[in-house]
Amino acid sequence: MSKGVSYYTKEGLEKLKQELNTLKTKGRKDIARQIAEARDKGDLSENAEYDAAKDAQGHLEAKIAQLENLMSNARLIDESKLDTHSVSILSKVTIKNKKTGATMTYMLVSEEEADLKAGKISTQSPIGKGLLGKKKGDMATIKTPAGTIEFEITAIGV
Repeated sequence: MSKGVSYYTKEGLEKLKQELNTLKTKGRKDIARQIAEARDKGDLSENAEYDAAKDAQGHLEAKIAQLENLMSNARLIDESKLDTHSVSILSKVTIKNKKTGATMTYMLVSEEEADLKAGKISTQSPIGKGLLGKKKGDMATIKTPAGTIEFEITAIGV
């Protein structure tokens, strides 16, 4: 089930820790209460509420195991040591679409931290993969679901 090392911002790693803690405490407590309430209703062999609560418990424990695995392979990146000469994880990259002239700025993050609305794209996405290792002024030709797009890297920051 191990996926390998994932790199996170301090904010992203904290969010993972909080979600895991919430599931382990409040989530488990809620499921235990639901199972107890269903058990109190009598015959377990024909108790749909009990079956549903046990299924929910299984899903919760699977999610906890998944998050624990992520946490065991999570590494915090020291943003002060990032090289801004080329695009890497946690780089803020400003790109210009050569066809439309549109300019966008994205931060490259781990898959779990990606949030397009917040301007964070995964290093595993087609655009993220296409930008990694590029330098300011480089052209990146990237195959996306919408077709091939050519971008110019206009700025790299942290």
